[in-house]
Order: sequence, then structure tokens, then C-alpha cells
Amino acid sequence: MSRRRTVCVAMSGGVDSSVVAALLRARGHDVVGVTMQIWQESQRDPRHAGCCSLGAVEDARRVARIVGIPHYVIDFKDAFREAVIDEFVDEYARGRTPNPCVTCNKKVKFDALLDKARELGCETLATGHYARVRRVGGRYRLLAARGGHKDQSYVLYGLSQAQLERVWFPLGELGDKAETRRLAREAGLPVADKPDSQEICFVSEAGGYREFLRKARPEMFEEGELVGTDGQVVGRHAGVADFTVGQRRGLGVAMGRPLYVIGLDPASRQVRVGGEEELLQREVTVGEAHWSGYGPEATPMRVTAKIRSNMAPQRATLHAGAPGLSGFRLEFEEPAKAVTPGQIAVAYRGQTVVCGGRIAGDDGR
Repeated sequence: MSRRRTVCVAMSGGVDSSVVAALLRARGHDVVGVTMQIWQESQRDPRHAGCCSLGAVEDARRVARIVGIPHYVIDFKDAFREAVIDEFVDEYARGRTPNPCVTCNKKVKFDALLDKARELGCETLATGHYARVRRVGGRYRLLAARGGHKDQSYVLYGLSQAQLERVWFPLGELGDKAETRRLAREAGLPVADKPDSQEICFVSEAGGYREFLRKARPEMFEEGELVGTDGQVVGRHAGVADFTVGQRRGLGVAMGRPLYVIGLDPASRQVRVGGEEELLQREVTVGEAHWSGYGPEATPMRVTAKIRSNMAPQRATLHAGAPGLSGFRLEFEEPAKAVTPGQIAVAYRGQTVVCGGRIAGDDGR
């Protein structure tokens, strides 16, 4: 990427994408800033001001003016609702726990936005993600960020070869977020100390995502039974959507030992509870697989794997699914805790993303 390029920078209004715009402009590239307006609310709470609010659009516009680049705001509200929000609600209705950031990256940021970048005459789309892309033997590979402290390759596992060819993650080469903030201060960017968004970006309700779901699908909050592993009813709950696998708080049941949610059945409105040992699994089945750095023919393969974004990778063996099936199976050396249907599992070989997909439930989906 040393030659001069025309680059579209996805500007969320946060410090990361703002620094990317400033860095690339300083390196002599022709930079165009683009902000996706994907949520209707004018949200001022910094926990929700990451990439969706009108306040974030205003921050991106200010940065673009300081850096000296053109800036466009594109209305992606309909696409975001259909691809991300509707799936988020549907997954909870099925008793699964989705990761909306992964869905947004796959179906909006690196799909619709790449098309828009092409329309603007840009060769490359750059974002503020902490990851790297390398071409090895004619194939593009997604790698973890060099610093490792804020690696985001987990949420980018679904990028296709065509997308990896056209994306650029300049921050993947930096040490950590502190270095990014230092660069922002040096460039005089007003977002240098802006807090990172900590919540689901489209959820602004005081009650969090549960209140959001309650408004969208009230039937998910019908009363039901808390059931032990022996099938005995041990209590009642106010809605399956109140729970996720591995949850301990809020059960309202005293059994002489700590209890955890070990399974959800929306059809019967039952929440299964059990001891911590019943949360442990050595094998994890994954569907909707996307193979990135390697293909299924390379398996079985020794890997490290994550079954949630904030988890340290654990040693495992990767097995491809049966012929004709898109899934894969992870066999962990040490049992994984709280394997949650609907969450994402990603396998790595060294720093390279091998594959990823959605963790399947008891029904295999």
C-alpha cells in the first residue's frame, strides 16, 4: 500500500477511524470519508455513541473538516435494520445469543459500504479495526493485530477473498489503543479522548437489550419454568429472553449450590439450570462456516480457538464437517465453559484466522 491510492475511510465518529483518516491523508493518499447513518436516534450517551448515532455523524464530520478531506453521510438505516436488527431479535426468539457486530461487518460494513466506495471511485476501503491482511500464495489471509491488546480479527472472520483484497486496516500494525489516542492528540483531533462504545450500538433503552427485545417481541417475556437437569421444576422466570447460557445472576433460586443457565427452550418457555460442571464441553459444533486462511481440506488441524470475543484463544483440534456440510467441529484440550448457541467460534493457526461460524444449539442449528 506504499503507492498513492484513492481510499474510502469508514468514519464512525470514534477515535480509531478518525486516526485512520488522518494517517492516510498525512501519507499522501487521496482520502474520502464516509459515515454510515444506520440508526435513527440522536444518542449522546458515550456508551452508545460508537457508530450509529447522529452525534457520531457530527463527530466524523468535524474530524473530516480538520483533516481536510471530503465527507459523505450515507443512509443505511433500512439495510441495517433488515440485516442486523431483525436477525438480532429473531435469534433471541430462538433461544440463541447473537453477535450483532459480526453480522454488521459481514452484511453492511464490508458489503454495502464496499459497493459505495466503488461508486465514489475508491480502490480501497479502510476502517479503524485492529487486524491485518496478508497475501500468501495467491490467497488473502486475515491476521490478528500486531499488538494483540485490541485485536478485532474475531469479528472480521467472515470477510471474503474479494473483500480482503480491497480492505485496509492501518491500526493493525500499531501497539495498542494508547498509541492510537496519542496519534489523535498529535493530529489535534477532538475525539482523542472519546470513550469506546461499550454497549450494543442500536440499543438506547434504559433497560438495555432486554428492554429493546421486550418492545420488539413481547411474547419473548412470557412466564415459564426453571427446570433442573433431573427435569424437576425448581422455580419460575419472567421470560426466556432474560437469560443466556452461563448466566448465574437473576435466577432467583436457592439450591444450596451456585446454579447457572445451561440451556434455553423458547418453544416450551423452559430455562434449564444446573451446576458449573454442566457448563463444560470439550466439543463444540459450529455451523454456517466461513473458511478464510485455509480450506476444510487442511483439517484435522491443531489450532487455537475462541467461542466469545473477550476470551483468550484455547488449544483445540479443528475438524471439518462431513462432505457437503458447511460446518466444523472444535475439540478442545481443556473443556470450554458456557458454550453459547448463536455466538461465534473462530479458529486460528498462529496469528491467521482459519475459519469461523455460529455455534450450533442442541438441534444442530
